[in-house]
Amino acid sequence: QLQLVESGGGLVQPGGSLRLSCTASRVTLDYYAIGWFRQAPGKEREGVSCIDSHGRVNYADSVKGRFTIDRDNAKNTVYLHMNSLRPEDTGIYYCAVGPCSDSYYYGPGNYDYWGQGTQVTVSS
Repeated sequence: QLQLVESGGGLVQPGGSLRLSCTASRVTLDYYAIGWFRQAPGKEREGVSCIDSHGRVNYADSVKGRFTIDRDNAKNTVYLHMNSLRPEDTGIYYCAVGPCSDSYYYGPGNYDYWGQGTQVTVSS
């Protein structure tokens, strides 16, 4: 069964950077589209970015120009590179398997095989 594991979260000051990783054991991620989502306290889970098996990507408007998603198939890992972090980026970040289009946003209800999440806190 596919199980995703996120890592790389932590506490960072505004303007700082983090790199999140999403990996799986026993299953190759090469052919799956992977999405990153986040959920802040008291708010709904929202999409951040996604990448399909061909490398096509999509970003939420709030992170465009600051976050980059990519994948390393040799390491069976999808990364979310987060730069110029802001306090409003704080939340639990999850990865999951689902559809990804460069021109259409698929919400979290379209995704499955969620990881346990990794906490990102942006604060001075």
